[in-house]
Amino acid sequence: MRDPVELEVFKNLYHSIAEEMGAALRRTSFSPNIKERRDYSCAVFDSEGQVIAMGDHMPVHLGSMPMSVAAAIDQCELEPGDVVMLNDPFRGGTHLPDITMVMPVYVPSAKSGGRGHPPYTMPDFYVASRAHHSDVGGTYPGSMGPCREIYQEGFRIPPVKIMRGGKLVADVLALLLHNVRTPEEREGDLGAQIAACQTGAQRLREICARYGIVRARQAAADLLLYSEEMMRAFLRTIPPGHYRAEDFLDNDGVEDKPVRVAATIQVAAASARRSPVETRLPASPSASRRKRQPDHVTIDFTGSDPQVQGAINAVEAITYSACFYVFRCLLREDVPATSGLMRPIRVIAPSGTVVNAKPPAAVAGGNVETSQRIVDALLKALAQAIPDRIPAAASGTMNNLTIGGIDPRSGEPFAYYETIAGGMGARPTKDGVSGVHTHMTNSLNTPAEALEYAYPIRLRRYSLRSKSGGAGLHTGGEGIVREIEVLTDAQVTLLADRRSRGPYGLAGGADGAPGRTLIIRNDGSAEEIPGKTSVRLRSGERVRIESPGGGGWGRPNAI
Repeated sequence: MRDPVELEVFKNLYHSIAEEMGAALRRTSFSPNIKERRDYSCAVFDSEGQVIAMGDHMPVHLGSMPMSVAAAIDQCELEPGDVVMLNDPFRGGTHLPDITMVMPVYVPSAKSGGRGHPPYTMPDFYVASRAHHSDVGGTYPGSMGPCREIYQEGFRIPPVKIMRGGKLVADVLALLLHNVRTPEEREGDLGAQIAACQTGAQRLREICARYGIVRARQAAADLLLYSEEMMRAFLRTIPPGHYRAEDFLDNDGVEDKPVRVAATIQVAAASARRSPVETRLPASPSASRRKRQPDHVTIDFTGSDPQVQGAINAVEAITYSACFYVFRCLLREDVPATSGLMRPIRVIAPSGTVVNAKPPAAVAGGNVETSQRIVDALLKALAQAIPDRIPAAASGTMNNLTIGGIDPRSGEPFAYYETIAGGMGARPTKDGVSGVHTHMTNSLNTPAEALEYAYPIRLRRYSLRSKSGGAGLHTGGEGIVREIEVLTDAQVTLLADRRSRGPYGLAGGADGAPGRTLIIRNDGSAEEIPGKTSVRLRSGERVRIESPGGGGWGRPNAI
């Protein structure tokens, strides 16, 4: 029988490791995108690659990271001191700028004289760090442009060892650095990711030295089972039935027609089950080997459009991550975010569709834009079942902006990447928050001082976008106005959505205002540009992004 006090202790121990990994990554990174915007994630996994703790980092990273760990385990024979690097979206990655490091953790044992396990035995744990790199090559600076196939998007890395036996694999690193625009920054950020993994591994060894490896691994199995039980308990509060919804991306950047994301959530009727206090743990720490209970919820994306020519295709890991995020958010915050949460949930994402694309599809926007629309569709469906728990749609886009060129101060290439916040959707009990990243993104802005120090760029305006939130009993949050002047000739690339239609309101609330982007030329003229495009700016010209506001909730005259 689980000891609830010990369960809470280990939950916080493992979570603190993931958080400390993130702090180490942030402090030692080179790029403003990681150091200032905190576009990274770290997690801890058991010996089978099941996540047992996540840092409070990027939702779009965390739900998908287990697939990267699984790919590393399947591809590579991992020994002490090894680190696997990958970013292939079709092997557990998300999009090419997100590079993942996976490290096995071997805990010294008495039989090995304290030197670790003999070669080829199973690791006791794994740790992983993922970070969005400001450039990984490809057609456009920042590697986030409106491409038509993945080969144009940047350098694609299958699971390969970047460290072997504690030593850097110089050839692999050189191959990567010769295919990016900012090699010094990339090398520094990769080193920070490795340092984060080493920090996590050391903390796990310290925990095992204090409590014993058997106790630590049993606690990991307990956390997985506890998360599963809590999710099943929550799912039983949702009325049984089929709940279907759809939402649309504006276009794919190639054809000017909307792209459908459809979701059907099937909630099974509650059946007689043993209560949590009657549930015994398996003898083995592998909870996945026990007899599986029936799926309680099925999420089916059948009806979503086929994969498209443009760069908004999502891979399977992204769709799974969006489902993980939505149902994790509906639980209490103190429930551990482990792989156990998804055991009662089955996800069906038909291959070859915009929610599970096949190579060589372009996928840069699937991670940042389609992931948001998947969340929107899921929440709209759930609003039919539990309307008092579901907010109106948030801005629904990360407003990905990349600027690249040659920095006149150094004569070297630069690549700046930013996501711009918008309005949160109004909630059943209160207004939405203004100017905040929502749902699949949890990043910050780049402060003006850091932005202007690092790049030949000047921030001309940064404010809330007045009256952009949807009206209602509760008003949607306002979007952002962010205007940036380039101080050298530069390529400006935008990957954004919610330009044709604003975020939906719920329960009679009005939609939020759609976003728009303007280019202001040196002669003072202004032109509106599409949400997915790349343009050339001369020194002194500006780009102004006005992000969408959140949808309203409830009729304005309701009492």
